[in-house]
Amino acid sequence: MIDDGLRFGPDFVFGTATAAYQIEGAVAEDGRGPSVWDTFSHTPGKVRTGETGDVECDSYHRYAEDVALTAGLGVSAYRFSIAWPRIQPTGAGPTNPAGLGYYDRLVDALLAEGVAPVATLLHWDLPQALQDAGGWQSRDTAERFADYAGLIAGSLGDRMRMWITLNEPVVVTLHGHVRGTHAPGLRLGTGAVPVAHHQLLGHGLAVAALRAASAGVPVGIINNYAPVHPATDAEADIAATRRQDAVHNRLFTDPLLVERYPDELVPYLGDAVREGDLATTSASLDFLGVNYYFPGLVRADPSGVFGTASVRWPDVPRTAFDWPVVPDGMRETLVTLRERYGDGLPPVYVTENGAAYDDVVRPDGTVQDRERVSYLDGHLRAVRAAMDAGVDVRGYFCWSLLDNFEWAEGFSKRFGLVHVDFATLRRTPKASYDWFRDLVAAQRPAG
Repeated sequence: MIDDGLRFGPDFVFGTATAAYQIEGAVAEDGRGPSVWDTFSHTPGKVRTGETGDVECDSYHRYAEDVALTAGLGVSAYRFSIAWPRIQPTGAGPTNPAGLGYYDRLVDALLAEGVAPVATLLHWDLPQALQDAGGWQSRDTAERFADYAGLIAGSLGDRMRMWITLNEPVVVTLHGHVRGTHAPGLRLGTGAVPVAHHQLLGHGLAVAALRAASAGVPVGIINNYAPVHPATDAEADIAATRRQDAVHNRLFTDPLLVERYPDELVPYLGDAVREGDLATTSASLDFLGVNYYFPGLVRADPSGVFGTASVRWPDVPRTAFDWPVVPDGMRETLVTLRERYGDGLPPVYVTENGAAYDDVVRPDGTVQDRERVSYLDGHLRAVRAAMDAGVDVRGYFCWSLLDNFEWAEGFSKRFGLVHVDFATLRRTPKASYDWFRDLVAAQRPAG
């Protein structure tokens, strides 16, 4: 039996999530072109552990095993991403049949197990050829993204249950173009704000393409949200917190839901926004994907790109990523979205939430990741609390099904419900896998 704090009902969608570049490997097979992450991970010094995404979990060849692990959880949905360079190796032109064939097989395997396929069209792995032509600094990339969306929808739309256009444009903007710690590794400072607009424009154009080719399939977008608080009561810190909220949260939501950019950031957009763009970005969403990991504590810092700096969150447990564990930040995130956007907020899915810990396989063959169980328990209770406060949350996707290539951290950070030995590629379900399976089973009506 579970208590009411973990009871969501039989219609609530439980799922797990992965991303193509983090699990597939097979980067040079079946006509796949290079992505910005292939280039970045092969650049010395960019990945902390020196690893690349060439093999990863080898899910390209082992997808059937991973589908079986997903089905074994009893979840109703699996969120995966499609590698754009597998479909259009240069980011333009006709579909690559061999690349599309992989996703055909994956989708069919999921449906055969009764698991709904939920596809993210772009989880950061932009084709390198498009980056060479300007990437998200170029408005043309938004048009190319819409073309790609139409190709995918025309091929898979008859079997897809949900479309997600972009995953976390905030990370692509801030880590990939402001700070340069992620692909494509640019350090543009405030000059990166047009990158945010071009991604959101691409989203809006893709929404139209998806609906034209696969009418009736719900369409949404995902952002990573972090509620922010001032480090002190000083007016400078309070003002810095408002700017940080605008940069991290509102920049990637206001243009979708209220057809404008935050006033604090309009000066940095330059001439990127053209007439009609905001009507395109604000195309009606069927749902909003919310990723939450931790909140922010902010102080003023004139040397910071936006005049802000982060302060360490005090007196809480921390993950192996050194991220603070603050479950109530999940409730705050969801409730703030509802308060900020009111009836304009579409139904919400928590599309990522999870934690990295230093998991090891014990001599008895088990992985006892009790810290992750505690983390998931606390954050799911926070989701339930937000729902009780009136937020329309329809589902929760745990990040991640598998330990994987954790971007600039390589294989050093493990988020999975399933342990992966990256030398042998052996999969070992963890204690958290069993816990999550039992949680999902407990939602079903008795008998």
